[in-house]
Amino acid sequence: VFPSLAQAQASVANEVYRELGQPSVFLFCPTEYCSSLCSPSPSKSCYLLTLGQELLPEIGVIWTGPKVVSQELSATLLEEVEGVLQRRPVIWDNLYANDYDCRRVFLGPYTGRAPGLMARLHGLLLNPNCELQANFIPIHTLGSWFQSELGSCAHPDRTGMETAAGPGDSQCPQEGSYSPQEALELALLDWVAEINRQALEPGR
Repeated sequence: VFPSLAQAQASVANEVYRELGQPSVFLFCPTEYCSSLCSPSPSKSCYLLTLGQELLPEIGVIWTGPKVVSQELSATLLEEVEGVLQRRPVIWDNLYANDYDCRRVFLGPYTGRAPGLMARLHGLLLNPNCELQANFIPIHTLGSWFQSELGSCAHPDRTGMETAAGPGDSQCPQEGSYSPQEALELALLDWVAEINRQALEPGR
């Protein structure tokens, strides 16, 4: 019926979206959901180009970055993805996912994400460790990164590098930068307090 997989998927997604009454949040995960799965590249992928043209503009598209588990996310890559999908992507961040190797638990701070990324995102989902309590630091430091992004007056240029606010921008705080190490220390302080609080609960 359809000339390509992308057109089939877009048609079904659009129909479901309409049938559900066009909800405010409706996410589509493409078959090519990271750069390493694209042939030959995101900007030249016939599959992604078709999705960008055929999917209704209100439908969010999920993207994991250069790889399924991406150690770094750059504004340059997100700009490329936005161009081909004709919308800002929703990042599905697998930085802490350990379902592929449950012998490992990831407890480090949220890191490897360039400053100024929020302006290029439609949203961000964090795929956590399978062990619930192990996600305190990941989620806490993600919150610190998010607050830093909200408070930053940085303006990402076309290369994804941060451009500092000028001397005349006195109403904007220039700190706004995210420090993974500082975020980790804050998270550890709060985690120890939470552990101590739980230890005092009856039956613990």
